[in-house]
Amino acid sequence: MTTTEPTVAVTTINVNGIRAAFRNGFAGWLQQWPPDVMLLQEVRAEEDIASDLLGDDWSVFTYPSQLKGRAGVSIAVRKASEAVSVADHEPLHGLSEEEDAPHSGRWIELVLDTVSGQPLRVVSTYFHAGALGTPKQDLKYEHLDAVSGRLKGLADQGAGGGMQTLVGGDFNVARQELDLKNWKGNYNKNAGALDQEIEYLESWLANGWVDVVRELAGPRPGPYSWWSWRGKAFDNDTGWRIDYHYATQALAQRAQDFHVFRAPSWDTRFSDHAPVTVHYALG
Repeated sequence: MTTTEPTVAVTTINVNGIRAAFRNGFAGWLQQWPPDVMLLQEVRAEEDIASDLLGDDWSVFTYPSQLKGRAGVSIAVRKASEAVSVADHEPLHGLSEEEDAPHSGRWIELVLDTVSGQPLRVVSTYFHAGALGTPKQDLKYEHLDAVSGRLKGLADQGAGGGMQTLVGGDFNVARQELDLKNWKGNYNKNAGALDQEIEYLESWLANGWVDVVRELAGPRPGPYSWWSWRGKAFDNDTGWRIDYHYATQALAQRAQDFHVFRAPSWDTRFSDHAPVTVHYALG
């Protein structure tokens, strides 16, 4: 008799406004492909609104931005999941006790109980998009500095036999040429493809984090997760891979497979991002 190791399906998705996503078909996708855990970005809504839209099947935790109609991150846990449940821990909102408004609504952590008996921390994060040569880019680096500090502590905890962590979200950075179709047109010319930004993501890998989807996908172009609404970017697959699963070492080793849910056509998209799902074994 063989036994199947339990797994947890975790999806990261920038919904580009949760109300708009539901108007444009998100509910249909969710009904067809419900994960155990969703890490949502650019929710642009308060927790009660996100919870009402997702419905009674989900436990929803949201850190809204102080800037109305901007950013906002959520974690949603499916109540019927046989793999995980919400632990008796308060979610952590943000990277400091008093965040400046532009940095608010960009980082939320939640601890989950799992069927393996080992708790799991999940993080939904949304990094600044930035704009080269503007104050927006300065804000991006300021935020990435704070992220680096938190990631070091979480990686050290995981490496020391403590709780494993998954950080998922819209990083707004293409880490390498494989992650950006029009690399030559963007590299060191536009935010999201600058050496200084890329150095952050590479430093986290050097400190023990794993880019899970890249490890599973291997050295091939993509799989892209964002395409501009403009022109023929989606039809021509001129995309960026900017939606990541970054996991601590022991958790990353349990990643089994991934799927990027690219919409069948431009007009069936509920967001300019595609959901990125990874299954992790919990044995």
